[in-house]
Amino acid sequence: MCAPSDQEPQPGEYVVDEKDNETYASAMRPQSFFRRYRVVLIVVVAFVVVVMLILRHHKQQQAAQMEGGPGAGASGRVRGGGGGGGGGRGGPNGPVAVTVAPVASGDIEVRIPALGTVTPLATVTVRPQVSGILTKIGFEEGQLVKAGQFLAEIDPRPYQAALDQARGNLRRDQALLTDARLSLKRFEELIKEDSVAQQQLDTQRALVDQYSGMIESDQANLQTAQINLQYTHIGSPVTGRVGLRQVDQGNYVTPSDTNGIVVVTQLQPISAIFAVPEDNVSILMQRMQQGATLTAEAYDRANSTKLADGQVKNLDNQIDTTTGTIKLRALFDNKDARLFANQFVNIQLVVNVLRGQTVMPGAAVHRGAPDGVAGTFVYLVDPAESKVSVRPVSLGVSDGERVAVVKGVAPGDLVVTEGGDRLRDGAPVLLPANTPQHPQQAGLPRKQDGFKGQRRNRAQQRQDQ
Repeated sequence: MCAPSDQEPQPGEYVVDEKDNETYASAMRPQSFFRRYRVVLIVVVAFVVVVMLILRHHKQQQAAQMEGGPGAGASGRVRGGGGGGGGGRGGPNGPVAVTVAPVASGDIEVRIPALGTVTPLATVTVRPQVSGILTKIGFEEGQLVKAGQFLAEIDPRPYQAALDQARGNLRRDQALLTDARLSLKRFEELIKEDSVAQQQLDTQRALVDQYSGMIESDQANLQTAQINLQYTHIGSPVTGRVGLRQVDQGNYVTPSDTNGIVVVTQLQPISAIFAVPEDNVSILMQRMQQGATLTAEAYDRANSTKLADGQVKNLDNQIDTTTGTIKLRALFDNKDARLFANQFVNIQLVVNVLRGQTVMPGAAVHRGAPDGVAGTFVYLVDPAESKVSVRPVSLGVSDGERVAVVKGVAPGDLVVTEGGDRLRDGAPVLLPANTPQHPQQAGLPRKQDGFKGQRRNRAQQRQDQ
């Protein structure tokens, strides 16, 4: 409740001054104005921004047309016309730049791709045949060695002593046998005179047989001692490359050692084992029974670099039922050592060579239904009219980027290899020989950047006018 201005305010009463009311009303007038016309102001600002953008875009178009020089007006109108009758290169009715290739007559190889593993013909773990101290190592890791080349030596002294002992035992028993045979001969003379008993003669004969058996045993012991002594000198069993050393000099080695001394792998020649589908068994057997030499080409993991050429030597005697494949072994000379043991390779098995085939690039083949029937077709180029036509084709064997054509095209025809996704039957094309040059190469004025270039173009236009 408000108290009169001529009276004193009572305790607890709120007094409003007229001056304060006027100040508050004047402060609220601008806020109420902006709040009342806020939508109108936003619409006006948006309209101004749109007009500025339209004017800027129009100026950019004018500058772009003036940059092309005095002779660019007609071409600019053709490009801007879109679907007009000019048929410019960039328009929907204009010719399409394509790459073509001729259809030729040649040979094509029938290949079977496969995955294989390089497998050495021999991988030998060199183990000691006798026990003893390894006294000498005669190879370097990774060294190429020949069959019989010295690799290591075990202390031969105990085995030399055993050999000498065996020789001594043989000589002793040979002397005992000689004495027993002489005694037997005397007893046989005395028995005729009845000077000795028959039992004594029989005992002497048995003694001769006993010494004969001891001689045979001594000879066997002598041979065993000789073999053991030879085992102390360890040589390479095959020609190949030695791997990492498994035991160092000074260790005590035995024949029961699992790792042995070193592993020798034969690398020249080397083989590759690969598997092909069982559907190809009949043609493989037929070619091999005819005495044909099947070539196997080994490629790297990326299937881009050829590593070696080899020949198929044999195939397995049964089909793997779990995979439906049959294994083959191909032999490679590997003179340059590009094939390594257990290396993964891609194999291209050349089964046959077809002579006099119609061949074209595989990039020219399209798949679809241009005439309502799904199949394979190519775009055949008419060089006289620079137009293409859809030509259905029947394909044969493919060899890499080439494919044999059974029906549809003939040697000498031109087919489109690039740019076919933008073509249709009867579409005009721009052949590589007729492709226009770059504006700078054709002698057209070079595009100028910035305001200086625009001013120069405008001045040039005025002079031409």
